[in-house]
Amino acid sequence: MLKQRLITALVLLGILALAVSATSPWPFLLFIALACACASFEWLRLTLGARSLWSGICALVLFGLTVWQTSVWLGGELKLSWGLKSVLVAAVLAWVLLLLPSLLRAQVTKPVERLRNSLAAVVILYATWAALAYWYLQRRAVFVVSLLIVIWVADIAAYFAGRAFGQHKLAPSISPGKTLEGALAGVVGVVVWLVVSAHWPQTFAAELLAQWSWAGLILAAVVLALFSIAGDLYESLLKRRAGVKDSSQLLPGHGGVYDRIDAVVAVVPLAFLLLEARTW
Repeated sequence: MLKQRLITALVLLGILALAVSATSPWPFLLFIALACACASFEWLRLTLGARSLWSGICALVLFGLTVWQTSVWLGGELKLSWGLKSVLVAAVLAWVLLLLPSLLRAQVTKPVERLRNSLAAVVILYATWAALAYWYLQRRAVFVVSLLIVIWVADIAAYFAGRAFGQHKLAPSISPGKTLEGALAGVVGVVVWLVVSAHWPQTFAAELLAQWSWAGLILAAVVLALFSIAGDLYESLLKRRAGVKDSSQLLPGHGGVYDRIDAVVAVVPLAFLLLEARTW
């Protein structure tokens, strides 16, 4: 199992490295478009049921929309329309007003609110793609990767600290393996990463520091780390309600694409608003 996970991870990292290093922006933008479309299919299967045709239809529409938006940006002026800005704001509001409160209730046996959660899924995934694509075109690969490291640091720090020191369960009814100690380590890890990377030009942290000061940077780091943990927990809640272990079996040893980007879709829209909304 571990060997399979490592092979899949290396293949994915290799594809990401090739996409990022390509001379054309199309490979990376199509890579994240495909990831969001696959995650949409898996997410909607959890909310609408495995036999729902809407999961496939919405995934195809989302992929087509991202490809169209890419062609618009590459064929003309790179700017955010009011429609895209509204989607980004709606994505954050969906987390704050709809998805995060469901974690506080932690009713794993209660049926999911199909329509609201499904609409939130599509909005959040499109917002995630739009934010990453816009930043990649505007600020390039170093910036995007430095943001993604926020999620990776939170996940890795929480995992190893939880295994080594975890004593108190974070959300036992949703994800019994997660601990408060692990979550705290994830928050600390993100704070350290943003403080360190703020000294490097063209990184997410450096741009955040330029707008928000050190106090704002540290506060943003804590909030982003908490959103990363919440994104992971929310998917666990959906899987508990659906009675499945993974969102799909698309990635050998890792489950589905949504299993891999559940924290990304929680962090990226919020990170975008923290950095860009003041200039709108």
